[in-house]
Amino acid sequence: MPVGSGTRFGPYEITSLLGAGGMGEVYRARDTDLSRDVALKILTPAVAHDPERLMRFSREAQVLASLNHPNIAHIYGLATRADSPNDRALVMELVEGQTLADRLKQGPLSIDDAVAVAMQIADALEAAHALGIIHRDLKPANIKVRPDGTVKVLDFGLAKALDPAAADSAAAMVSTVTSPALTERGVILGTAAYMSPEQAAGRPLDRRTDVWSFGVVLFESLTGRRLFGGEDVANVLASVLKSEPDWTTLPATTPPSIHRLLRRCLQKDRRKRLADISDARLELQDAGATEVATPVSSRRSWWPVVLAFVTGAAIVGLWFGMTRSSRSPAAAPSVRFTFEPAPAAPLNLRNIWRPVAISPDGRQIAYIAGGGGSGGPLMLRSLDELEAHQVPGVPQARDPFFSPDGASIGYLDVGLRRVSTSGGASALIVEEDFSVRGATWADDESVI
Repeated sequence: MPVGSGTRFGPYEITSLLGAGGMGEVYRARDTDLSRDVALKILTPAVAHDPERLMRFSREAQVLASLNHPNIAHIYGLATRADSPNDRALVMELVEGQTLADRLKQGPLSIDDAVAVAMQIADALEAAHALGIIHRDLKPANIKVRPDGTVKVLDFGLAKALDPAAADSAAAMVSTVTSPALTERGVILGTAAYMSPEQAAGRPLDRRTDVWSFGVVLFESLTGRRLFGGEDVANVLASVLKSEPDWTTLPATTPPSIHRLLRRCLQKDRRKRLADISDARLELQDAGATEVATPVSSRRSWWPVVLAFVTGAAIVGLWFGMTRSSRSPAAAPSVRFTFEPAPAAPLNLRNIWRPVAISPDGRQIAYIAGGGGSGGPLMLRSLDELEAHQVPGVPQARDPFFSPDGASIGYLDVGLRRVSTSGGASALIVEEDFSVRGATWADDESVI
């Protein structure tokens, strides 16, 4: 039966079509029970009308629902169409933003952005592999980048769940990809081009197949072009099995460590391939990459500036703390640390002059989260805490600065305001609405 706006699957009411591919159509729907938008993937008749395959798919979906990671799109469950019990849909988290495939149509990512995206993909794969789940169909079309820069990997494990033979070998998956019912050209080439050699050859799979696909995605992110191509599925698979990457297509500024990582991921003999995706994440960190989510964009990365500011501010804060302390004349030791905002509260770099502030004693870090151009939530991290937390009562702020004793934070939000680091109601310092590029809290309690 046709599916259109208003069609209901249980409590989910379809509002619009999001896209279509080899594994079914995806719709935006409204959860009328919880008042939220979700994504509904309508299962193909081959799955939805086959009791045995549907039961196996449901069992696999339960395993996938156990994946709880900020870089993995969640699966909520299965739903049945109200007026057609044989029609089933997979209920998933709705992720706003472009797919990586759509973004790469505009050209390659900068090295900083490609590494930032790759690190989040590696985090997602590492979490899934720890539970024994492999993706089997990692490709740019299954990777979304939200407006705030957070990466979400979609369709985790669905290739296995939709496999008609329920086998770990790729033979069934290849037959699914090339079956007459699933001959949409983009799906065939898009899937085949990211298969590992063992997957293309129909051999049993393990997590190293995701390592290969991860390498292909990273290569394409840096070059903006498909690594393995061909006029049809057979030629694409032949290229995967026989052709070697053209390393000269990588940008001249690609760090040697990234070259080394790609070569280790793209070994056709999986015995020589990188064995664990966590090693890829470590390689990316060794490349000097930032450890936070940054928006995917072609503009110059702000992170070298931000990190230099954080380091310099920490040193200045420690110096002031030592000179003001009368308890001991001994020099305080240097403090070095890594500051990693949570993926759910990334550092806001849009139209904010100073998104980070360090307390005078160097023990607290305040920063503005989110992606809005007018500011965002005020976050606070103490060095004796593992994670930052939002300062209560400050949903919108920009350009934070500390009081001399570090007990209060000043910030801009339709005037100049202050709030205690322990929370509570904020107070106005200057009520007028004016444009300011940051402020400083002096020892005499004046604000400049």
